[in-house]
Amino acid sequence: MLRGIRIVEIEALGPAPFAGMLLADLGADVIVVHRKHASVPGLPERSLLDRGKRSIALDLRDAGDVAVLMRLIATADGLIEGFRPGVMERLGLGPDVCLAANPRLAYGRMTGWGQEGPLARTAGHDMNYTGVSGALWYASLPGEPPMAPPTLVGDIGGGALYLVIGMLAAIMNARAGGEGTVVDAAIVDGSAHMMNLLMSLAQSGGLAAERGRSLLDGPHWCRVYRTADGGFISVQCVEPKFYALFLDRLGLGGDPQFAAQFDRGLWPELGSRLEAIFAEKSRDEWMKLFEGTDACVGPVLSPHEAALHPHMAGRGSWLVENGTLQAASAPRFSKRTAKAPAKSPARDEHGAEIRAELADPTASR
Repeated sequence: MLRGIRIVEIEALGPAPFAGMLLADLGADVIVVHRKHASVPGLPERSLLDRGKRSIALDLRDAGDVAVLMRLIATADGLIEGFRPGVMERLGLGPDVCLAANPRLAYGRMTGWGQEGPLARTAGHDMNYTGVSGALWYASLPGEPPMAPPTLVGDIGGGALYLVIGMLAAIMNARAGGEGTVVDAAIVDGSAHMMNLLMSLAQSGGLAAERGRSLLDGPHWCRVYRTADGGFISVQCVEPKFYALFLDRLGLGGDPQFAAQFDRGLWPELGSRLEAIFAEKSRDEWMKLFEGTDACVGPVLSPHEAALHPHMAGRGSWLVENGTLQAASAPRFSKRTAKAPAKSPARDEHGAEIRAELADPTASR
């Protein structure tokens, strides 16, 4: 879908390479500019976040290598960098320099705090950003410290995905006759923006500032429960018709307390009753009971278990490629056959190839 788009990605950690991976998954020619020597202990030599990309190793403090990078930028639709504010400028590779070399460039900047603001030059990580943005507030049951799934809400949801959206918007604008632009993708901004679906519940009284009092935050029918074997199942039967099916399968259809689905005062007590009920059987026993219903009950699986689940396996959502469990590209497109993830390059694997292309203006992209 993105054939003909070239992205230059400066090697970084976390959301920036994830954004590059997603663009490569969708067919863009993503060229990652690796450091000449690995600098982060413990990271794999061939990261799955580099799948489908081409690699050239450059020293951004070497004038000759910087000249190669600038020639590469001149051929690109977009650039991705994930340093703290000011680092690219100190390297002589800030937006002014790059946009002068390529006036239609989408210059993508991936940070936690953004390019401006009191915290812009302060270190941070996923939970710090989502904590400040408001996105972490409702993550976990009342009385427990908020804890969201690692990286998903901040680094990926609020960061990488917003960077990709911004990059594609900027590229579309440039191709329609507009100028190049800087895309300031900050995790605090993206994760705050993601809260608008939840914030819309406040318009009808469905969202409370106090944790455990909102429609999706405290009810006994919107929880994860532990089972007898130490497993977990998710329950989220929001609509009354699905809630009725849930109660029927549990033999609670005639219980007057459970019948009062939206009585907030009963939620803690009913949650405790369900905890005791679900502790009586294993996860698989419960799933067999709810199989084939619209009660909105499902297992909580590890990634390796998810790969074996009939639905996920049927769609090919999880794959093992080159010995690594990884998720397939998403989303899917009609009239396009899903492909296995491309391999990840070794550092500088395509260096000679890319330099040859730059030396030949007629070389195809």
